[in-house]
Amino acid sequence: MVSSPHEAMHRIFQDYPELFSGVSEVLGVEFARPVSVTVLPTDLTETRPVERRVDTLLRLDTEDDEPLLLAVEAQGKKDPDKPASWAYYASYLLTKYRLQPMLLVACQDRATAEWAARPVHFGPRQWPLLTLRPMVAGPHNMPVITDPVAVRKDLALATLSAITHATDPDIGAILKAMTKVLRETPTALANPIIELIAQGMGKHPAAELWRKLVAVDLSFYKSPLSEEIRDEGRAEGRAEGRAEGRAEGRAEDILDALEVRGIDVTEAVRERITSCGDPDTLRRWHRRAVIAPSADEIFADE
Repeated sequence: MVSSPHEAMHRIFQDYPELFSGVSEVLGVEFARPVSVTVLPTDLTETRPVERRVDTLLRLDTEDDEPLLLAVEAQGKKDPDKPASWAYYASYLLTKYRLQPMLLVACQDRATAEWAARPVHFGPRQWPLLTLRPMVAGPHNMPVITDPVAVRKDLALATLSAITHATDPDIGAILKAMTKVLRETPTALANPIIELIAQGMGKHPAAELWRKLVAVDLSFYKSPLSEEIRDEGRAEGRAEGRAEGRAEGRAEDILDALEVRGIDVTEAVRERITSCGDPDTLRRWHRRAVIAPSADEIFADE
């Protein structure tokens, strides 16, 4: 099953194909900047019943007139079968499009990133036939961007950085810097980034932090995520209201039972009953209020 972080780590290159230039610059590899981009079909299936799909595939037409095929793979864990698949992708793309292929692997944990970055040789030890050497973006080499100025300078790179650092101890500062810039960003640009980061956080604890930041710092945005958060907030508010109403009703029942029985209720007892919000405790006090010889007796053994 494809996870949300998996989807976000490669889809961001579809939404912001110029991001490859920023990533390659960070990794110290120089490519000509693309002047146009074409999103290509990701299905690499042959006529044989073997289905192979790359996560994202882009054709980058560059400034130096040397088009490049960029395959982006999001990798969540080590997989010994992947290098062979990636080598297949490269040779298939070269054969089909007659353009030089490039593979970029995006990861969220350092161990997987370092595993993916190792050159893999295919062929006899004495004479390797092929060498697979993907470019890898992960927490080990993507910058930790907590400065809003740096976020504003390259919003797409900052977004990928936030996703790859989902488990970083500084993720709170990273996400806070993002919301600070997104507050000043046009809605049409900000909303897709809000959604990408939400996907990228997956089930990590940072996901809940991002939801809260979106609800508070970006409350005026009408993205699906922000609407979902606000709907949840309204639902929680209604549920809390119903619970409070039930507690108040139960407290009144206890006081009514004592009053009908002619039992004096001190202000301290009244305050203790009306301030209690636990339904089980109030239910227990209500049963005692029917038979207790005094108001204080309903709190026996409490």
